[in-house]
Amino acid sequence: MHLLLIEDDLDFGRALQGALKAEGISSEWLRRAGDAPRCFHDTAFDCVLLDLTLPDGCGFDLLARWRRAANAVPVIVMTARSGLEDRLAGLDGGADDVIVKPFATEELISRLRAVLRRYARQASEQWVVGALTIEPRRHLAQLGGQALKLSPREFQLLLELAREPGAVVAKGALSQRLEPLGEPVDFAAIEVHISNLRRKIGAERIHTARGIGYVLVP
Repeated sequence: MHLLLIEDDLDFGRALQGALKAEGISSEWLRRAGDAPRCFHDTAFDCVLLDLTLPDGCGFDLLARWRRAANAVPVIVMTARSGLEDRLAGLDGGADDVIVKPFATEELISRLRAVLRRYARQASEQWVVGALTIEPRRHLAQLGGQALKLSPREFQLLLELAREPGAVVAKGALSQRLEPLGEPVDFAAIEVHISNLRRKIGAERIHTARGIGYVLVP
C-alpha cells in the first residue's frame, strides 16, 4: 500500500509516517495544498490521507477539485473538528471516510483496509475475482482452491490488476505502483512478469490492451 499524506504539522506528520512504515505502508508526505498533484491518473497512490487545515488552503477545496475531475482515488479526511456537521461535510464532499484527531494508529489502519476493500469492490479481506482468490495481507493467492506459487513481483502485479478487474490498468501506472518509492519498473520487465503470471493463472485471464496496459478478466 502506498499513500499520499497531506498534513502540515511536523510532529504529527513524522509520527504518522513512522507508524505507517511500521505497518509496511509506504507514503509520500506533503505539507501544503499547493504541492498536491492536480490528478492521480499517472501516479501510484492507493489512498490519500488529507488534513483539512493546511497553511495555504483548505483540504475540502483539494477534495472538491479532485472529485470535479472525476478522480476516484480513495480519500480519508483527518480533522480535529469533532462536530457532526464537519464530519458530514467531509463525507458529502466526496471523502470515503473521516477520522477525528487524535486517533489510534490501529483505527486508521483498519479504516484504510475497509476503504480499499470498498474501492476494489470486495466485501472482505479475501478478494474474489472469478476463480481467483487473493488475500493481500497474507500474500496468498489461489486458483480454483489451489495455492499459486507466485514470486513477490508476480503477486504484486496480480494484486494491482485485481484492484480494478475488467478495467485496463496502464503500464505506466503499474511501473510506478510496483516501486512507489524508487525508480519505476521497466516496461520490458513488466512484460516478462506478466508472461510468467499468465503461465500460472491462465493466459485467458489477463488480456492485453495494445499500447496501453492489461486487464484482469473476472
